Amino acid sequence: MTLLPTNPAAGPGAARAPELPEARGEVSQALRSRLLGAGGGQLPGPAEIARCSPYGEDLHLALHLCYELHYRGFSGVPDTLEWDHRLLEVRALLEHRFESALRHDCTPLPDVGEALDALLVEPADGTGVSDFLMSRGESWHLREYAALRSVHQLREADPHLWVVPRLLGRAKAAMVAIEYDEYGCGRPERMHSRLYAELMAALDLDPSYGHYTDAAGAELLAASNLMSFFGLHRRLRGALVGHFAVLETTSPPAASRIAAATRRAGAGPAAERYYDEHVEADAVHEQLVRREVVGGLLEDEPALAPEVAFGIAATCFLEDRLGSRVVDAWTRGESALRTPLSHAAAP
Repeated sequence: MTLLPTNPAAGPGAARAPELPEARGEVSQALRSRLLGAGGGQLPGPAEIARCSPYGEDLHLALHLCYELHYRGFSGVPDTLEWDHRLLEVRALLEHRFESALRHDCTPLPDVGEALDALLVEPADGTGVSDFLMSRGESWHLREYAALRSVHQLREADPHLWVVPRLLGRAKAAMVAIEYDEYGCGRPERMHSRLYAELMAALDLDPSYGHYTDAAGAELLAASNLMSFFGLHRRLRGALVGHFAVLETTSPPAASRIAAATRRAGAGPAAERYYDEHVEADAVHEQLVRREVVGGLLEDEPALAPEVAFGIAATCFLEDRLGSRVVDAWTRGESALRTPLSHAAAP
């Protein structure tokens, strides 16, 4: 019997681990050297990490390097380093710096229901990325945004799966039901990460996993790192559920606007498909998340309500920072990427 590929649509190189991104400071440089087995320098300690901005390029590239070891890893980096105790010690210091800043800077609503209700209220004069793309976005704006988001969209729901073994009953069942949709309901060609890769190809972008990490700034890396940080810590399971609730609640209106932008720009059916899918699917997911995932979790563990609220507040805080960075750059007629696509795109 001849075994056929289970996902022939995945494309060449889909399973390759990405190359290590370039360092952005002394901390990420030390980690990068350790991953490559170069030199015998010491890894950074508390003093070096305390000098990093908690939302800055060096810290979040360093965290990205640590977290990616739990996903695809990096080309030329041994898999055994995933649980290297020295790297885990550095990761803990980086996470403490990040979490301390978030808990200081975010102001969660005390009631989870009120926090969820607030997600449904959109400002009359929308100023976010999706509003910009719908009202005045050009093809180059769509391409930049797709490249930025690819850092985590090409693994889409993977970080949220960490929470599944940490949930019970209703919350677990609903979470798995939603994730079943995210992974294409058993059809690899319908996986949302695959739809995103097709969107990128339609926009003449390289859909290789991790290709645009060097072009993504700290704001994007911080938003991406947040979901891995919440997912990898059992104590933060409530925060991860809050994070998930934000994404599923705010996705349908934003996706609808970006879908309209892709049509206006003539990006083609493959580019439209990803956002059309999220308009429909996430409208259902939003109700499931609120009633069953959040409701089920708090029925089983009511003491986690403050953590759910923190997860909501932290996600909104970092997404707002990212949106402001992108829109401010575009409004000035500048690229929102560290390296414009003319230089970052594949040959």
